[in-house]
Amino acid sequence: MATVLHLMPSTVWRGLDEREPITSPSLASEGFIHCTDSASVLLQVANAFYRNQTGEFVVVHIDTEGLTSVCVWEAPAHISGSGPAFAPKFPHIYGPIDRNAVTHVQDVVRDAHGQFVGYDSAAQ
Repeated sequence: MATVLHLMPSTVWRGLDEREPITSPSLASEGFIHCTDSASVLLQVANAFYRNQTGEFVVVHIDTEGLTSVCVWEAPAHISGSGPAFAPKFPHIYGPIDRNAVTHVQDVVRDAHGQFVGYDSAAQ
């Protein structure tokens, strides 16, 4: 079993019907949902791309064996351009995330300045 992580706003997570698959705007614009397989890399990515976005976030833990969509580890798009290199490859899910593939969800902890610093130990 491989576990991948997906960051999303808490309001989006809480607004989903529990039978609904998880999607992301990137699925329509890029053809896949961005994930990582490292909790520390997820925090780095969150700070690089979402630090200025207000509100709470959650990390969704996904068992790739429970997906009906394909999950492929690929180089990030910025490799040929600009941007920080967090990892050589990231898991990209090419389709919706099945709810039965979600093993648990955690709140992401932010400090007073909006920096992502860790995870709530209580799973949802």
